[in-house]
Amino acid sequence: MKKIPLLTLSVALLASTSWAHTIQNGAPLPTASVTEHGELTLKDKDLVYANWQTEQLPGKVRVIQAIAGRSSAKEMNAPLMDAITAADFDDARYQTTTIINQDDAMWGTGGFVKSSAEDSKREFSWSSIVLDENGSVAKAWRLKEESALIAVLDEKGMVRFVKEGKLSEDEVNQVFSLVAELVNQ
Repeated sequence: MKKIPLLTLSVALLASTSWAHTIQNGAPLPTASVTEHGELTLKDKDLVYANWQTEQLPGKVRVIQAIAGRSSAKEMNAPLMDAITAADFDDARYQTTTIINQDDAMWGTGGFVKSSAEDSKREFSWSSIVLDENGSVAKAWRLKEESALIAVLDEKGMVRFVKEGKLSEDEVNQVFSLVAELVNQ
C-alpha cells in the first residue's frame, strides 16, 4: 500500500470539504437559526421580523432557496421560482422559503437588500422570507459566497433534492416534477 504524507492527505481532505455545503439527500437540513432580522411576517400592513429556525420547516413540502444578497444570486434560479409561482400549489401543502444572506451583499447595498426582501414579502405574502443579517444559515450550511442553493423538503422535513449553483433546464424540470409529486401525495 502506498503511503501518502499526512500533510498532503489533510490538505486534500480540507480542500474537498471546506467549500462543500453540509446538506444531504435523505436527511433533515442541518440545524440553523436566524436571530438578527429573521422571518418577515405581515401583521395587518406592517412588516415584523421574528426569529427563525430550521425546526419550523416540517409540515409542508418546501423549496428552500438560500441566496446571497445579490441580484445575480436571486436571478440564478429564477426560472424555477417562476414555474413554482405559476403552478399556484395549494398553500396548505406547499411553501417556498427564501433565505437571503444580507451579509453576502455587495458593499453598501445592505439597506437595498433589506427593502427588496420587504417588498418581496408584500408581493408574495404566502412565501416565507427570511432575512439573515449575519449570514448564520450560510455559515451553518457552509454555502458558497455569491451563490444560491435550492433544496426540496418533503412534509417530514427530509431533503429530497439539493444543489448549490444554477440549475440546468433538466434540473428545473426535475425539481418542479418532484414538488408536484410530493404536494399531490
